[in-house]
Amino acid sequence: MTLNTNQIVPISEANQNFSRVARLVEAVGEVYIFKNNKPKYRLIDIDSDTSIEMTDDEKIDFVAARILRKYRRAFEELAK
Repeated sequence: MTLNTNQIVPISEANQNFSRVARLVEAVGEVYIFKNNKPKYRLIDIDSDTSIEMTDDEKIDFVAARILRKYRRAFEELAK
């Protein structure tokens, strides 16, 4: 795997300054987050990535489903 060094971000920096990492992704399309000096995660701009083809409605549904799964107990409690 060949990586551009401008696209490498240590996990500590991604954790502490995510907005800067997000701006970098918007500028270059994707970044690789390294953990223990090895590539561990790839952060992509979903709008510019051609391997993931979703309509805007599908993207919203995807995120909504994730939020509902994560906070299901809270939603159930609020529904009482």
